[in-house]
Amino acid sequence: MDYITIKLPFNANGDVAKELLSTAWWFKIAAHRVLALAKRLQFLPGNKVGWVSVFREVAYGVVPNRRYADGAVTLVMGIYESCRALGVDFRGVELSGWLMFQQSELEYPAKSITLKQNHEFHVTTVRFDGLIGRVVVRPTVPKNYGELLNAILTGRVEYMGRVVIRDYGVRNNQLWVRGEVHMTVPLDIYYEHMARYRRNNGKLIGGVDVNTDRINLAIINDDGELIDHRTFWFSEVTARGFPKHKAWSLIGMRIHELLDYAYHHGVKTLFLENPEVLGRLRLIWVRNGDRKHGSYNHKVTIFRSTITERIALKAPLYGIETKYVNPRGTTNSTEHDEIMKKYGLDRHRASAYLIALKGIKHQ
Repeated sequence: MDYITIKLPFNANGDVAKELLSTAWWFKIAAHRVLALAKRLQFLPGNKVGWVSVFREVAYGVVPNRRYADGAVTLVMGIYESCRALGVDFRGVELSGWLMFQQSELEYPAKSITLKQNHEFHVTTVRFDGLIGRVVVRPTVPKNYGELLNAILTGRVEYMGRVVIRDYGVRNNQLWVRGEVHMTVPLDIYYEHMARYRRNNGKLIGGVDVNTDRINLAIINDDGELIDHRTFWFSEVTARGFPKHKAWSLIGMRIHELLDYAYHHGVKTLFLENPEVLGRLRLIWVRNGDRKHGSYNHKVTIFRSTITERIALKAPLYGIETKYVNPRGTTNSTEHDEIMKKYGLDRHRASAYLIALKGIKHQ
């Protein structure tokens, strides 16, 4: 079964903020301990059960909550597996400055980060003195997400929780934190309750070319004739220092604009470049000194692949089917140059057209 993680922002202050922050610090220390031990071992387990068996005691000695301890172990295991897939030396990685804590398994109800009827979350905490506590977090829940949360409660659907601290400080002599509650839920439940359009009677094909500052859409018919094309810009996010959270919010808006435009212009199937199989670091919390050279291209590849994945994830909400094509030849080729001249397209829109054309040829 496939899953998706939704994010619900919250603000907290006072004792609630203090307990959330302390739990995140203990969790981070636990992850560091597990990482340090894992680097020293010559052989590491091949699955989650093995990792938990070897490292749970170490993590639990720092964060005395079994679910959070397993969550720290699972996080480090994910880093190790990503490093193997990327060909990166696991012993050379370091954890960056994140603050969060999570469970490691799906359950209903999730015991440590528990969804309640009024869309608040009862969160188990580990205080700075090491004692266990429990606080209530009330995130901002959009109306459409509210329907999804209700479905999870009434259907007793298993989910997994995570709390991420984005920022913290002191205001009027009182500690505050800004963060997000993350819920990992089954993808089919998400589609069932979040769909914007239940039916799609379109017959056209779309091709999408993703870049660091725009998404290009080309629409063609079954004969390969170009019907329409459009560019959805988010060039602001390339500015140095542009906030990451704001950037992804803006990109998310453009993705929905793209899909809404495609739906209302008769697109039934959307072809995307197949994201390179990077085994990439899905939690961008790992820094590695060995990747200083060529890191820009690495980041760009991950950035583009992430946008492509998000388009594929959101497309079913519009009744649009997505398929992947091999991107080879869609950017630099004789055919690409000919299409630019024939239709008066820039190179990115021509790439989108070629992706769509490649899609119908390989169906």
